[in-house]
Amino acid sequence: MAFAKPNFEALKLASEAVREAPKLEGVPTGVPGLDELFFITEFKGDKPVTRPLPGFPRYAAIHVTGVSDTGKSLLAEQFTLAQAERGEGVIFVTVEVPANFVSVGLEQRRQAMRIDKKAMDHVLLVDAASHDELREDLPSLLSTLDVALGKVEARHLVVDSLTGLYEAKEIAARALVRKLYAYTKDRGLTAIFTSQKRSGHEELSAEAAGGYVVSHVMDATLVLAKKLVMSTAQAKIWKKPIGELVRFFRIDGSRMCGHDSRTHFMEITPEGLLVVGPPVGGEEA
Repeated sequence: MAFAKPNFEALKLASEAVREAPKLEGVPTGVPGLDELFFITEFKGDKPVTRPLPGFPRYAAIHVTGVSDTGKSLLAEQFTLAQAERGEGVIFVTVEVPANFVSVGLEQRRQAMRIDKKAMDHVLLVDAASHDELREDLPSLLSTLDVALGKVEARHLVVDSLTGLYEAKEIAARALVRKLYAYTKDRGLTAIFTSQKRSGHEELSAEAAGGYVVSHVMDATLVLAKKLVMSTAQAKIWKKPIGELVRFFRIDGSRMCGHDSRTHFMEITPEGLLVVGPPVGGEEA
């Protein structure tokens, strides 16, 4: 009978691991109202004090999920441009829409955010929408990403969307996402992964995000939702007339730092930018 050998490389004292951990710092999200929702707690004497990170934790893999037309791609584009404006390279893997069409959306967002057009030189599009092998064969995608990393000295990875990578292999979805997650950690990238929620599930939870417990792999999950005002009670609470669309935003967990767990109002401005508003109910933090 054969016995498996132990893996000694997997053993590490917590005291050693924490010394090797990267410094916790924020990466601007590019979305007004969102940066302040991630925070860290420090102690001054015996008193805990929280302060905004601000932004996403660097090196985190952020999962952005919601049903269609909730602003997932907008968030991904605004994040991309916010990093490019600071001179940090971004690889943007477009899975659903060909790269030339995605570039049109990025350009519109760039103008709305008042970002210099030179920032676009820091964004490298990987067109998985037009190349089947990149969607259907993960090793091909990862080897292409390795080439892309050096072209813009990338520190960030955006995939819009994960759902398009596992739509034909649902059982393998979690394993595929875990390999992508491990890739970002190994390369020291901050990542944004969008995925499509099934409309039949609870709008403001990460339940069936992508359908296959993908959110459990990630460091943080952002849930975007929308609801029609259909009653006078809703109209009173949400301060919107009956028949109008109301958008919501919630952080459904964050492993790397603290976060505001309340549900917030959200809107898409006439310029096409996502903005996170006050918490539902109006209470301030």
